[in-house]
Amino acid sequence: MSTAPKATGKKASGKRAVGKKATDTKAAGLNDADLETETDSNSNSDSLDGRPRTVEESIYDHPKYYDLVFGADVAAETRFILQCTDEYASPSRKGADEWFFEPACGTGRLIYALLRKGYPAFGLDLNPKAVAFCNQRLKRHGFDETAIVADMCDFQRSDFKGILPASRRKDGPAKVAFNTINSFRHVGSEKESRQHLECMADMVRPGGIYLLGVHLTPTEAEPSDGEAWAARRGHLAINTQMWEISRDKKKRLECFGICFDIHTPRDSFRISDVLRLRSYTPKQMNSLIAHSGKWETVATYDFAYDFDYPIEVDATTEDVVYVLRRK
Repeated sequence: MSTAPKATGKKASGKRAVGKKATDTKAAGLNDADLETETDSNSNSDSLDGRPRTVEESIYDHPKYYDLVFGADVAAETRFILQCTDEYASPSRKGADEWFFEPACGTGRLIYALLRKGYPAFGLDLNPKAVAFCNQRLKRHGFDETAIVADMCDFQRSDFKGILPASRRKDGPAKVAFNTINSFRHVGSEKESRQHLECMADMVRPGGIYLLGVHLTPTEAEPSDGEAWAARRGHLAINTQMWEISRDKKKRLECFGICFDIHTPRDSFRISDVLRLRSYTPKQMNSLIAHSGKWETVATYDFAYDFDYPIEVDATTEDVVYVLRRK
C-alpha cells in the first residue's frame, strides 16, 4: 500500500482549515527527473464532449503524479522525524547502524530525503509501481535500491536480505520507523492491524520509536468531509480533490473519492479513485496500541509536524502522529 492522503480537512488540537497550499516541489527537494510526466495509451485524447477525459484507476498506480501531489511536506516531515529520534529514541549500541524504516513507503520521498542526509533508510510497499519509482530514483542519485514489494501486515527481516547487514542479534535492525500520513488506515481489519504492529515490533529494536500518523474519527465533533489542494512543477500542474462518499461506523469503514486533475501544455485529464479506509476513534486506537504489549505512546503531535507543539488527544481530535516507543 502506498502512502495515503494527508487526512481530510480540519483537525482538532491545532485545527487546520480544509484545503492545502499549492506545492512548490523545489522546496520539497524534488527535481525534474523525479517528476517527469507520465504517458499512457490515452495521452492527448480528449473525451467526445470536449471535457478532459477521466481515467478510473488507482492513484497509487501513477507514482510520478502521486509524488508531486504529496511532496509538499517532505522537509517538515524529515525534520520532525529526526527531532523525534533525538528526543524519544534511546541511543544505539556502539558501532550499530541507525536504520530508518518506512512501511508503506510509496514513492520513497522520505527514504530519499533521509539518505541524502546520510541516514541509512529502507522500506516496503504493496504497490510494485511505487516501489519501482522509489528504487529508480535512489539508483539515479547514486544510492542502493532499498525498497521492496511486501505487505505491511506480513513481512519479516529476512525479506530485506541484501539490504540489511547480516546479524545474529534478536533485536530489530531499525532505530526509527515512520508511517506519517495515514497509510495505516488502508489496513482493513483489527486482525491485520495487530499483525502490523507485531511485524513492526520485530523490526524496531527496544528503545526505538515508530511514528504512526492516523486520521482519527472524532466522537464529540463533526468529522472533516473534504479537502482540496494544488501542486505544480514547471509545466505540470495537478489539482487534487477529496470528498466523503460514505461512513459506516459499525463496519468502521470510510470511503472517500479522490481525483487528480492533471494539466500539461499538451494534455489535460483526470485520474479518479475511491479510497476505503478503516476508521479509529481515539479509544479504539489506544486499545490497538495497548493490545500487543510491545509499544507505549510517549508523545502525540498533529500533522503540522511541529516538534515544539505536542498535542493532547481528546474526543475532538482528528490528525495525530503517535510517537510509539518499543518496549
